[in-house]
Amino acid sequence: MNTSHSLRARQTDRIMTGIFYCVGGFFLLLLLVLAGYILINGFSDFQPGLLAFNRNGIGNQFFDTVYLVFLSLLISVPIGIAAGIYMAEYARPGRTTRALRVSIEALSSLPSIVVGLFGYLVFILMTGAKWNLLAGAQAVSILSLPLIATTTEDALRALPHSYKEGSMSLGATQWQTIVGVLLPACFPRVITGIILAAGRGFGEAAALLYTAGQSVNINWSNWNLLSPTCPLNPFRPGETLALHIWAMRTEGSLYANSTEVANLSAAVLILMVFGFSLLARLISRSLDKKMAGQAN
Repeated sequence: MNTSHSLRARQTDRIMTGIFYCVGGFFLLLLLVLAGYILINGFSDFQPGLLAFNRNGIGNQFFDTVYLVFLSLLISVPIGIAAGIYMAEYARPGRTTRALRVSIEALSSLPSIVVGLFGYLVFILMTGAKWNLLAGAQAVSILSLPLIATTTEDALRALPHSYKEGSMSLGATQWQTIVGVLLPACFPRVITGIILAAGRGFGEAAALLYTAGQSVNINWSNWNLLSPTCPLNPFRPGETLALHIWAMRTEGSLYANSTEVANLSAAVLILMVFGFSLLARLISRSLDKKMAGQAN
């Protein structure tokens, strides 16, 4: 009887393992096919002039995308990590903590178009400003905050209790333990949350329609931060690659090569997200080795 039960259990385990491998392989194949289709279409009619930093190329949109994501991470990463630390280490069970957790979960499920309208109301209308990159970065930060906060909280809670107990038994305060022991130990998982947040920023379009604008007027010889044409002025309007793809597909009749530009923009966006994820992983792995004392 026991032998028969053990045999059935092993057979069930093999069947379920095979099913999960098939599911994982399907999604991997789907990702490869999708990425391959976008890259092939994007570079099939490639012309070097399409990468130029002028009105005929997508160089300015490429820069605006990177710059906007950088600004959004400057806002969302410190606040998100601080929120995760509070929820994991300082918040006590009660109504306030439950309300805060529900608020974070509700914020993570908000449609981006709603966040865009909120950003337009608060960051544009209420401040009397025009469309600008900083307003777009703030809108994207609202979408990124729940992801970074929950990832940080889960990473801290997943650590063994011995880490915290060992540090505090040596006389370290709670804050010293968090900064010197817990955060470095869970840093790779925090990086994962940051990568996911950045990926959403790279591909966001709806929230930026109402905040960042769609005009691009950059003068690469002007580095006066107060000038509306300075590349690093966060208060100038800017069009990202995702917005550019949308514009080329919806207003394609105004451009002779709108299809080629949209396909190339999509391919460059895919490569940008992949490159950022790879670079972040390499940095995370390098820091993890150094913290573990394995670096040369």
